[in-house]
Amino acid sequence: MEIIDRALEFEQRKFVFRNTSDRIRASREAKELVLGINEIYKKNNDPELMDLMKRLSVIKRKAEKRLNMRISV
Repeated sequence: MEIIDRALEFEQRKFVFRNTSDRIRASREAKELVLGINEIYKKNNDPELMDLMKRLSVIKRKAEKRLNMRISV
């Protein structure tokens, strides 16, 4: 499954979030991956997929948290 491989690769990347565009890009990519994995999860209810989606959501939240801090300042 290509999307699962992409998600695992995304999860292994080192996230530094040096600028706003990196944060936006990471947040959007994480969202795309979670939604794609969710479609697969709906069909087979594999708990490992749910764990993967949770881990990706944590990365997404970190990027968005940094984004919101930056925008509000």
